[in-house]
Amino acid sequence: MKADQIAGVLEPVLEQFTLDLDAVEVKPAGKRSVVRVVVDGDGPDGTGPSLDDIAEATRAVSSALDASDVTGAGPYTLEVTSRGVSRPLILPRHWRRNVDRLVKVTLTTGETITGRITGSDETQAALDVDGAPRQIGYDEIDTALIQVELNRKPRPAPADPAQPEKEN
Repeated sequence: MKADQIAGVLEPVLEQFTLDLDAVEVKPAGKRSVVRVVVDGDGPDGTGPSLDDIAEATRAVSSALDASDVTGAGPYTLEVTSRGVSRPLILPRHWRRNVDRLVKVTLTTGETITGRITGSDETQAALDVDGAPRQIGYDEIDTALIQVELNRKPRPAPADPAQPEKEN
């Protein structure tokens, strides 16, 4: 089983669900192999796919793999998962989907910065580092990992245009 061949089968399937194929990992597990498919997408609120999105895509991924010969004749276990916080931010879309999250960045110089992502574009990320804005080019970044915040304040819900605003 080759991850690049599996990716070739799965990319068009995942596009139907507006999901990006982030990684395919194939690892031996006894007499079986584990095929882990990592997906990403904007999701309904722009911060990643929902569990329902992943469940629906998993059924299609399983069918596509069963219908092809890329997994060979050996048994395998399929895992479809979202990126999660343990995977590094590599692509501009990873940064965009994590706006307002805390990130620890190790620069190619060895310097470590922790700040909140305030924005990004195709070449750089914008952070708030202790109240000061900082732009960091992706080419300056060695690794960038989202930090888990147990007391993170939720984002305010967007205003519902169907509901009139209350007057004081």
